[in-house]
Amino acid sequence: MNIFTAIKNHNAEKIALSDKSRTISYGDLSGLIDEKTLNIAQYSCIALAMDNNVEWILWDLAALKVGVVLVPIPPFFTKEQTDHALISAGCNALITEQGILPLSYPHIDLPEGAAKITFTSGTTGTPKGVCLPQLAIENVARSIVSILGPDMAGRHCSILPLAVLLENVAGVYAALFSGASAYIPSLKAYGDQYGEIHACLKNSRATSIIIVPEILRILIDQILRKGPLPDLRFIAVGGSKVAPELIAKARALGLPVYEGYGLSECASVVSMNAPGADAAETVGRLLPHVDAHIIDGEIVIRNPGFLGYVGDARSGEFKTGDLGEISEQGFLSITGRRKNVLITSYGRNVSPEWVESILLAQPEIAQAIAYGDAQPHLSALIVPTRIDADIEKAVALANVHLPDYAQVKSFQQVPPFTPKDGTLTGTGRPRRSRILQLHRKETAMSFYQTLIKETEVARQSLYTVPQLVDGLRGDISRETYIAYLTEAYHHVRHTVRFMMAMGVRLPESKKWLHDAISEYIEEEKGHEEWILNDIAAAGGDKEKARYAVPNLETEVLVAYNYDYIARKNPVGFLGMVFMLESTSTQIANNGADAVMKNLGLPKSAFSYLYSHGALDIEHLKFFEELVNKIDDPEDQAAIIEVANNTFHLFGNLMGAIPHTREVKNAA
Repeated sequence: MNIFTAIKNHNAEKIALSDKSRTISYGDLSGLIDEKTLNIAQYSCIALAMDNNVEWILWDLAALKVGVVLVPIPPFFTKEQTDHALISAGCNALITEQGILPLSYPHIDLPEGAAKITFTSGTTGTPKGVCLPQLAIENVARSIVSILGPDMAGRHCSILPLAVLLENVAGVYAALFSGASAYIPSLKAYGDQYGEIHACLKNSRATSIIIVPEILRILIDQILRKGPLPDLRFIAVGGSKVAPELIAKARALGLPVYEGYGLSECASVVSMNAPGADAAETVGRLLPHVDAHIIDGEIVIRNPGFLGYVGDARSGEFKTGDLGEISEQGFLSITGRRKNVLITSYGRNVSPEWVESILLAQPEIAQAIAYGDAQPHLSALIVPTRIDADIEKAVALANVHLPDYAQVKSFQQVPPFTPKDGTLTGTGRPRRSRILQLHRKETAMSFYQTLIKETEVARQSLYTVPQLVDGLRGDISRETYIAYLTEAYHHVRHTVRFMMAMGVRLPESKKWLHDAISEYIEEEKGHEEWILNDIAAAGGDKEKARYAVPNLETEVLVAYNYDYIARKNPVGFLGMVFMLESTSTQIANNGADAVMKNLGLPKSAFSYLYSHGALDIEHLKFFEELVNKIDDPEDQAAIIEVANNTFHLFGNLMGAIPHTREVKNAA
């Protein structure tokens, strides 16, 4: 069954496609596709350069139905990359929002059966055109539907550009095969850097989405600030390496995230995890139609489905260039790559040699190594040609010649690479791995960044505690808020004492921390009294709170820190500091705003939360500088240990607070 038969077989009244201004039912979709075919039947190869909307899909399906080769143009392509795609494919028409523009490029003999040519982001600046037949595209969509089953046929929301196969095929085509509704908002609707993605998903009530790791990070941050998205039932994430901690972090917040793996040459998805068939730190099982094996550690696809590249028709096995393993249970793991290709967390493939050649064209730069695999942007190690060279200006000039996804956003100046130190071969070629290893301090994460990464799971687990989730929405009662303040008083009143105990027990070699401890003590004095005043302003009895017996969970949090300081390592207490201050910056102001509004309490009842929301932003900057000076591995391990444990213990403290939801005008 092809996609057009599937469309006709679905409930005619159900919504098939929609955007902000248009809704199309399954019953009307076939006729609208046929109308579009009349406008393009005279062409052999057309390009499509439009924002995401329903029209994009109608043109796409019309080309597929009438047998016209379609070349989607990604919105992130530069003019040079777009021109290359149009010329190399021999496009004789370009479709934009303004209509159909005839082109007069020379005809190109394309592989027989080509239905779509997808141009990659261009690891070397020049995109490569992958020729795909209709069967290969439909095989991927059908396989995804067979894995997810009919229960997932809800409302798919397109987030990635439709010109990207992952969204076009795995998203919209799979939705149309399954009978789901595909909502296709403009990419502009998501705002700059996807700042409005939470609002779009909430308003559209999307049940499934496909995203890349960087967008997942953005979505997680917005959920922490704006609340959960309970309608989401399936989130596919791929296009780049996905850290296991990121998956764990998302799932701790209730996001149904599943990692997959794909290639343009295989019409997007090759393997995927799914509900009921999910293995951590893998990219899932191969799709039912995919036949792959491992040769000398490399993943080789026996039946990739693609017809070759523009100007280079081919068939047979496809060597992916990715190293991997397949477990006895059939789960595929990616262990590395044969080539130096970098893949950013936005899913863009970049050859470091390309970026380096642009950098080296600048007279101020003698040597350069680009890096940034799985990061949102690229960085570089740079050797200047002279001491007074303006490297910042040189990098800026180089970036003018690179598309945004391949630009160098940060750099470090380093000593020259030489054969003597093993950073160059005898013929002068850079030994990339040796250079990156030698300068690992420049390229590695700071300890503060490591601390953030190592505590992700524990931190996000805290943010799923119902009292905290509802508090961020303001959906708690006045009694719950007062109970929270009471427990806060009984651990905050120990903060100065913790600091003093830590200072007393520091060994002589760590006395340099005393200045920081003294500053913290001065900042924290009297904060417990702020809490008592907030209790009184909220209508509670502050003296009753002062002399109340704290919950066992609060006592355990306090006792754990005294014990760790006295018995194990006093420097570890900085983990508790990180837990408290990072939590405050994430929730204090937002929670105070929501609770104050919903309960009608005066602002004077939130002095502790508001002050800490502002104070701890500055404190975290100070804290970051402080812990980055700590280079003793035992101290670093102690800070991480205490941070993870106190996130867990603070979650217990929050979970033990009597929790009732807000009753309007309860105050």
